[in-house]
Amino acid sequence: MVMRSEISERPFADLPAALVQEVLNRTEGLSRALLDSFEQVRARRAEWRGQLNMAGLLRRESELAYVPIPTTCGVDGSYAIERLLATDLVAAAAVAVEGLTPPSETRYWPEPRHQVLVEIEAHDSDTGIILRAIMIGMELAANAPHEVVFLDGSLTTPFIYFNQALNRVRELPHLRVASFLCQQTLGYLEAYKTILASERTDRSWIGVPKYTTRREIGQQLGWSESHDDRGLLSHLLDPGEFTSPMQLQQPTEPWHLNISPIPAEDQDAAARWKEQIITLLDEIQVFYYRPYPWLPALRLEMSQAVAENSARLATMLHGVRHQCGTPAIMEPYPLYMADRMVKHLPRAIPTFRQVTSQRIAETYQGSIGEIFLGLHGYRTESGV
Repeated sequence: MVMRSEISERPFADLPAALVQEVLNRTEGLSRALLDSFEQVRARRAEWRGQLNMAGLLRRESELAYVPIPTTCGVDGSYAIERLLATDLVAAAAVAVEGLTPPSETRYWPEPRHQVLVEIEAHDSDTGIILRAIMIGMELAANAPHEVVFLDGSLTTPFIYFNQALNRVRELPHLRVASFLCQQTLGYLEAYKTILASERTDRSWIGVPKYTTRREIGQQLGWSESHDDRGLLSHLLDPGEFTSPMQLQQPTEPWHLNISPIPAEDQDAAARWKEQIITLLDEIQVFYYRPYPWLPALRLEMSQAVAENSARLATMLHGVRHQCGTPAIMEPYPLYMADRMVKHLPRAIPTFRQVTSQRIAETYQGSIGEIFLGLHGYRTESGV
C-alpha cells in the first residue's frame, strides 16, 4: 500500500512523463499572467484604498472601544458515503471546539462536542444531498454558551442546502436519512433563526467562508469583475483594518424553502420560522477584516443586530484577533481545529466498514465470502 506521505513526496509518480513536461512548460505562461495581475494590484493599491476611504468603507480597530477577550468556539461538519456492492454506508457529523480561553475565563468545553449520524442505505445518487443538509443542521450551534461562535461557511448556506434536500426527499421515501431530515428540520430552522437574529447581546454567531466569489464592495466601487472582494482586499487592507459592514449581496431569485415534506404537526411552526428566516437573510451584514500581516482578509458575515452595535462588533473583532494569533493557521483557531477533526470522518469510514464486516462474519451462518463480497467498497464520497 502506498502511504499518503509517499504520494505527497512523489506527486508525478504515476503520470506520463510527456504529460508532466507539457504542464511544466505551460507554467511559464501562467506565471506571467499571475505576475501581471499582482503588478496591477500593486500599482493601483493607493487608488483603490482612496476609493475605500472616500466611500467610508475603510475603518481601523482603534476606532472601537477596548473590550475583554470573549470566549469562543468553532463548528464544522463533514459527511461521507462508502459505496459498497450491496448497499451504502453513510455518515454525517459536526464537531464543535472551544477556542483559546483567556486566563480569566473558565472553559465551558474541556473536550470537543459532536453530533453524528451513521446509517446503512440503499444505493441512490442523491443520498449526498440529504446528508449535506443534515450535516449543515448539525453545525447550527444555537445553544453554544460562548460569546462568539464561528460557523464554517456563509450564513446563507444552510437555507440553500435545506431547500435542495427538502425538494428531493419526497422522491426518496426509501432512505432513512430522508426521514431523519424531515423529523429534524423544525429544530434546525429554529436554531437557524436564533443564529440569524442574534437577539442576545452576550451571543454572536459569525459565518466565516473560506472561499467566496462575492463582490459587494467591488460592485459598489466599480472594480473589475476579475477580482473578488476577498482576494483584492487581502492586498489593500493593512493589519488591523476592516471594512464597514454592508448588506450581503442578494440572490437574483427570491429566497425559497419547500417545507411541505415536514410532518403535518410541524407545518405551522416551520412556516413561521421560514418567514422570519427569509426576512433575516435580507438583513445579513458582511465585512472584511485583516487582523495580522500574515493573514488574508477574512470575510465575516453576521446579523444586523451585531453589525449595528459597536460594543458587539468590537467583541467579535477582538475574538477573531485573539483566535488568529499564529501564522501557521489561516483562520480562527477553533474553526481550524474543528475542521481538522471532522475531516477525518471520510478517511475513517472504510475502517468502520471493515469492523462491521468482521462482526457480521462472527454470526453469519452462510459463507463468509458472501459478506466480504457484499460489503466490498468501491469508493468513498465525502463533503464538508
